[in-house]
Amino acid sequence: MIVSRTPFRITLGGGGTDLPSYYENHGGFIFSFTLSKYMYVCINRPSVDELIRLKYSISETVKSVNDLNHDIARACLDRVGVSSKIEIASLSDIPAGSGLGSSSTYTVGLLNALHSLNGDYKSLDFLAKEACIIEMDILKKPMGKQDQYLAALGGFVRLDIDKKGNVSSEKILIEKSIQNELNRNLLIFFTGQQRKNNKILNEQDKSTRKSDQEVLESLHYIKKSGYQILDIVQSGKIDELGLMFRDHWEMKKKLSSGVTNDKINSIYQTALDNGALGGKISGAGGGGFFTFYCNKNHDMLRSAMAAKGLNELDYSFDFDGSKIISNHR
Repeated sequence: MIVSRTPFRITLGGGGTDLPSYYENHGGFIFSFTLSKYMYVCINRPSVDELIRLKYSISETVKSVNDLNHDIARACLDRVGVSSKIEIASLSDIPAGSGLGSSSTYTVGLLNALHSLNGDYKSLDFLAKEACIIEMDILKKPMGKQDQYLAALGGFVRLDIDKKGNVSSEKILIEKSIQNELNRNLLIFFTGQQRKNNKILNEQDKSTRKSDQEVLESLHYIKKSGYQILDIVQSGKIDELGLMFRDHWEMKKKLSSGVTNDKINSIYQTALDNGALGGKISGAGGGGFFTFYCNKNHDMLRSAMAAKGLNELDYSFDFDGSKIISNHR
C-alpha cells in the first residue's frame, strides 16, 4: 500500500491573477501558504482480480479506466499508464468545495502516489506541472495554477506566472516569530457553505476575456496588493494585513456576482464588529472558509463567529508539500 499526504492552501495575495484569461495578457502573481490539513490518497494492488476500485464520496468498481465517472482519477490513471488492478481511496481533513484547493490537492496527491507505485520518482515541481496539464489542458477546468503548485511544494510560496503560463516558484522564508504571530492572528472559520467554484470562475474568466474594466481593475489591484502583502509578511509588520484584506474584499466582490451573498456579508460585518481588522474568503468565494486578521480580542471574535454557527479551523503551517508517508509495495 502507498499513502500520499498533500496539504491545502490559504491565499494571502494575488488570488485570481493565476487564471489564463488574466496572466496571458498581464502576467500573474500569487503569495500563499499551506496548512497542516491534508488530503490522503491510499493506493493498493488487489491480489484477486484486475478491477479498478475507486472510493471517494461514492464508490466505483469498473473494468476500464474509461468507465470511471471521476474525471480527475480517470485522467491521472490514463496519464501515468495504470489501466487495471488497482484500488484507490481518499480521505480529507477539509470538505470539498471549500475554496482551499481540494481538487488540485487530490490531483497532486494521486499523481504522487501513482508515480511511486510505478517506482518512478518525480520532483514536486514536476507534480505541480503535471497536475496543471491534467486539470487545465486535459479536463479544461476554469481554474488557475496556484492550487497545484501550493499543494505540491508546501510552505510559504511566491509564484510568478508569465504571459506564456510559465511558473517561477520561490519558497519564502519567514522568521519563526512572524510565523507564530501569523498563526495567532489569522483566524480561519468555516462558513458551512460548500460550493462548486466553476460558475464563479467562469463568470470572472468571461469578464476578463471581454476586458471588462471593473473586473480588470480589480485584478490589477489584487495583483499589486499581493506584492505589498508579501513585503508586509516578510517585514513582520503584519497588522497592516487587516486593512489590506479589507480592501481586497471590496475588490474581490467586483469579480463575480457569486463571490458573496447576504449570509457571507453578515458574517463579514459581524467579524469587523468583534475585533477583526479585515478578512478574505477562500477560493472563488460564495462559501468555504473566511480568514480574518485579528490582533487582539481573539476570544471576542471566536465567540461572535460561534454565535453565527461557524466552526474555527485549528491549524499550523505545513512546509513539506506533497509527500509519500507510507510505501509498502
